[in-house]
Amino acid sequence: MNKEYKYQKLFLSLVLDAVGYVSFLIPGLGELSDVVWAPVSAYLMTKMYKGNKGKIAAAVTFIEEAMPGLDVIPTFTLMWLFTYVFTSSKEPKKTIEV
Repeated sequence: MNKEYKYQKLFLSLVLDAVGYVSFLIPGLGELSDVVWAPVSAYLMTKMYKGNKGKIAAAVTFIEEAMPGLDVIPTFTLMWLFTYVFTSSKEPKKTIEV
């Protein structure tokens, strides 16, 4: 995968997490915005990450945005970290035999 694409996805993840935080800026109206943002964010997660991994992340994102008080969890950024930092590549690592 292209390194530039990987970091574009990180930037987009940070922006989408920031959009999720907007509900804290508007007292009262903020939780109403989560009703709209929860399904939108879940849909965007499935488009950013394909397969079962994306579906599971979408469900987590939907629940996180729909539940009051959980908006502080940066699910898009955590998914990026899981995908590009914590998950090993599919290529086996070369080892040196002694």
